[in-house]
Amino acid sequence: MITLALCVLALPAALRAQQRPGWVIEALDENGWAEFDFQTGQGRGTNGVLVRYGSAFLTADQVSVNQQSGEVIADGNVHVQSEEQMWAGEHIRYNFKTKMIEAEQFRTGRTPVFAEGEGLHGDFTNRVLIATNGMITTDDVSEPAFKVRAKYLKIIPGDKLEARHATLYVGGVPVFYYPYYSRNIGPHANNFNFMPGYRTSWGPFLLGNYHFYMGDALESTAKVDYRGRRGAGLGPDLNYHLGRWGDGTLKYYYMYDQDPSADGGDPNMDKNRQRVYFGYQSNPATNLSVKALVQYQTDTNIVREFFEGDYRADVQPATYFEVNRFWQNFSVDTYVQPQVNSFLDTIERLPEVQLNGQRQQLWETPVYYESVTSAGYYRHAYGQTNGVYAGLDYEAPRMDTYQKLLLPYTFFDWLNVTPRVGGRYTYYGATTGPGATTDDVSRWVFDTGAEVSTKASRLWPEAQNDFFQVDGLRHILEPSVNYAYIPNPNVYGTNLVPQFDYQMPSLRLLPITMPDYNSIDSIEGENVFRFGLRNKFQTKREGQVVNLVDWNVYTDWYVNPNTNQTPFSDIYSDLTFKPRSWLTIESLTRYEITDGLCRMSLTAVTLHPADTWSWTLGQFYLRNDYSSSPTALGQGNNLFISTILLRLNENWGLRASQRFEAQTGTMQDQAYTIYRDMRSWTAALSVRLRNGGGGNPNDYTVAFTFSFKAAPRYGRGSDIGTPYWLMGG
Repeated sequence: MITLALCVLALPAALRAQQRPGWVIEALDENGWAEFDFQTGQGRGTNGVLVRYGSAFLTADQVSVNQQSGEVIADGNVHVQSEEQMWAGEHIRYNFKTKMIEAEQFRTGRTPVFAEGEGLHGDFTNRVLIATNGMITTDDVSEPAFKVRAKYLKIIPGDKLEARHATLYVGGVPVFYYPYYSRNIGPHANNFNFMPGYRTSWGPFLLGNYHFYMGDALESTAKVDYRGRRGAGLGPDLNYHLGRWGDGTLKYYYMYDQDPSADGGDPNMDKNRQRVYFGYQSNPATNLSVKALVQYQTDTNIVREFFEGDYRADVQPATYFEVNRFWQNFSVDTYVQPQVNSFLDTIERLPEVQLNGQRQQLWETPVYYESVTSAGYYRHAYGQTNGVYAGLDYEAPRMDTYQKLLLPYTFFDWLNVTPRVGGRYTYYGATTGPGATTDDVSRWVFDTGAEVSTKASRLWPEAQNDFFQVDGLRHILEPSVNYAYIPNPNVYGTNLVPQFDYQMPSLRLLPITMPDYNSIDSIEGENVFRFGLRNKFQTKREGQVVNLVDWNVYTDWYVNPNTNQTPFSDIYSDLTFKPRSWLTIESLTRYEITDGLCRMSLTAVTLHPADTWSWTLGQFYLRNDYSSSPTALGQGNNLFISTILLRLNENWGLRASQRFEAQTGTMQDQAYTIYRDMRSWTAALSVRLRNGGGGNPNDYTVAFTFSFKAAPRYGRGSDIGTPYWLMGG
C-alpha cells in the first residue's frame, strides 16, 4: 500500500516530465560522433551532428550543447529549422528554450522570400530579428537576378520584412534606391498583376489589378483595365470572411464601351455597361444554411465579352435567396428567385416554401415514408429579347404535396424488391397577367410501381496481367428493373395547367419516379419499365482498389407510349475504362433503336504517362433534332477537341488546344501558349484564334501573362481546362 501511494504521488511529476521536450544529440553518419554527460548537462559532437529539442532541430559539423540553458554553439555548415523557417551559416549560437539566435553571417528562406546578411540578433519568441548588410530576393536560386540590398534588416518570421537604405539590383546593376522598404512575407501578401495584349474585338489592351488584404475578415482586388477599341473599365472585388456567419463575394465592374458592336453586339446598345455579382453562404448552425446570389448585368453580352470564364460556367445567371433548416427526418427550404435581368426568361418564386420528409421508417413497421410539400407564388417572366412570348407574362399561386409509402424487402438474401405507392395533389390559383389562360384548378395524381435489383460478384485473386496492370480481379454485376405506373391525372396539358416547373430538353434519361421527377406541371400518365445493367471489373494498383471497367447500360420500355414517344427509348451507355494508371477512356452514348442511329456520343481519352506531358482527345456528336417535341434538342454538333501539355525542361513549357466542328468543317477555336520560368516569376505568351461564325468576324488574341512566384495569379494547373484565363477572360 505504501509503495502504491508513493507511485500515485509520483505520477504527476512523471507526466510533466513526459510532456517536456527531450534532447536528442546524435551523429549523422559513421564518421561523426556525439556524447552527452547527464550529470553536467553538457553535450558535444563533431564530424556531422544533429541536435533536436521539441519540434526545432539543428545540424552542423561541430556543436556544443548546454542542456540547462538550452544554448547550442554550432560551427561549420550550420542549419537551424524552427517554425517552418530555415536558417544557415558557418557560426550560429541558438537557444532552443528562449528561441534566441545570433550569427555573424546567415542565410534564411521560407517561400516566397529569401534573405542573407550579417550580424543577426533576435529571438523567435518575440518574433523580431535584426540584421545588417542584408539582401532580400524572391528568386529561389543561389545567384538571384532580382534582389534588394539593405544596410538594415528587420525580419518578423512569417509576417513582414523591413529594410532601410535599400537598393534594387537587376542582374547586378543598381536601378532604384529605397530609403525605406517593407514587404509582407505572410500568406496574405499584397500583389499587383497586369496583362498586356491585343484582341480583334478589344484592340490593344492592358488589364491590371491590385490585390490587397485588410485583415482576416476582408480582402479586395481593384481592377483597372483599358481596351483600345472599347475604352476603360474598372471595379472592385471584395471577399469577406465572417467565421460561422459565412463567406461572401461582392464584385462590381463598369465600363463606357466606345464600340458595343465590336463583338457582334447591338450597335444601339447603351454604352454604359455594368455588372454586379454578390454571393453569400453561411452555416450559422449545424442544421441551418443560408445562401444568396445576385447576378445583375445591364445587357446580355457584357459577361460573355469580358468575363468569358464566368460566362462558360453559367450561361444564364440566376439570382436567388435560400434558407434551409434541417432536422433528423425533415427539412424546410425557403427559396426566393426574382427576375433581375429583364432580358432573361425567369420563373420567379416569390417565395417558395418546401417541406421535405426524408425516407424514414414508420415506427416498428417495415413500411417507409417519404414526402415533398411546397407552396408559393410563381410568375413566368419572359425576357424582353424573347420575340415570340415577350410581354406575355403570367402568374399564379400553387400548392403541391406528394406522399409516398415504400416496403423494401430482401428475398433469398440477394434479391431486393421495393414496391411503392404514392399520391400527389396540386392546387393552382387562377393565372393573371397578359399571358394568363387558366382558372383555378385542382389536380390529382396516383403513382405506383416497384424496383427490383440484385448484386452478384466473383473474385479471381490470382489473375495477373502486366499490360493492363491487373493484380487480382473482381467482377461485380448489378442488374435492375424499375417499373412506374401513373394513370392520366384528372387534369393535364400545357393549356389547362400553368407551366412553371416544366420538362426541359435533356441529353440523359429523366427520372421515372417521383419526387425525383420534379417537372411538376408536366406530369402525365405513364406505364414504363426501366432496365439497367451495370458491370464493374476491379483490380489493385499501388495497394488501392480501382475500377478497371465501369459500364452502365440502361433503357426504358413504354408499355403505353405517349405523344412523341416510341415503344422503346434510346439505349444509353456510360463507360469508363482505365487500362493503365495513366490512361483513361470515357464514353457516353445514346443509340436510337427505332431508326438504328446514334443520337449522341461523347468520348474522351486522357493520357498522362509522365509529369512532362499529357494529352486529352475528345469528340462530341449530337444528331440534329428538329422534331415537334417540346424537348427537341435542335441543331446538333460533331465537335473534336484536343489539348496537349508538354514540359520541355525546367524553364520551358508548351500548351496547345483545338476545337474543330466537323459538321461545318470549321476550326472553332485554337489556342497556343508558351510558358517560361523566370526565376522569381513565371510568364506565358498566348495566341488564340476564334471563328466568329454566323457572319461575325474572326477574333484574334495575343496576350502576355506573368505571375510572381511569391503571389501566384492562378493555382497550379488551373489554366489547363480554362485557357481563356490567360487571355483576359
